[in-house]
Amino acid sequence: MGLSAWQPLMAELDLWRTLGLIAQVWLRDDDAVAPTPALERLARLSERFDAPVLLAVIPMLAEPELAAFQHTAPSLLPCQHGVWHRSHSSAGQKNAEFGAGREIATALAEIAQGKARLEALFGPAALPVFVPPWNRIGPGIVAGLPDLGFAGLSCFRGFGLAAAGGPRLANTHLDLIDWHGGRIGRDASALATEMAGHLARHREGKGGEGAVFGLLLHHRDHDETAWSCLEALLRLVAGHPAARLIDPRRLFSGKKAG
Repeated sequence: MGLSAWQPLMAELDLWRTLGLIAQVWLRDDDAVAPTPALERLARLSERFDAPVLLAVIPMLAEPELAAFQHTAPSLLPCQHGVWHRSHSSAGQKNAEFGAGREIATALAEIAQGKARLEALFGPAALPVFVPPWNRIGPGIVAGLPDLGFAGLSCFRGFGLAAAGGPRLANTHLDLIDWHGGRIGRDASALATEMAGHLARHREGKGGEGAVFGLLLHHRDHDETAWSCLEALLRLVAGHPAARLIDPRRLFSGKKAG
């Protein structure tokens, strides 16, 4: 994969360097349930670039072997990805396991059940972070997450906490998969242009989510295009003085990332 495809992002990062700015990049990977060759590949990339991954695990579908594998791959940081990853949306509505239409007490009871299962599997390695399937969750459910022990919540760009509040929020911003175009890896030039645009808006003071940029991965769905783009992007970020790969644990600790 040639560097020319990544030129828009490289040019934007060069501007950040001129201004003394640092773009902080982190990784989240969704839908983990079992150790697979794809997950092993992700772990190797994570270790190679010293880029820990927030691993969103579906608690009621997770196999004990996944916990055993995670012990050998500590750069994969397990957290809770819904409960069963089942949509409860009505016909015609977008998929959501914990959307605004769910009864709040019932939803929180299910989430607590999933949290107990995840902690039974992973012990102290399980992070108190909730990732809702399809990146959708009702504000009333969000507000109840801290009482269940969650310190963090991660969705997708544009999601914000309602007036009722909730855990510390760290969104992802760039999805490597084209879900509507055949569930295939997106073109490198499209990824570079989108990421550069996001960083440019922040640099110009028009971005509302800060200089922390989240990459959304789905190891189970990655084709060779997605894997190649991920490796190239990690190499670019790791090698540029105006970018830094950060540990996602810092995003939910209450400390400033950096």
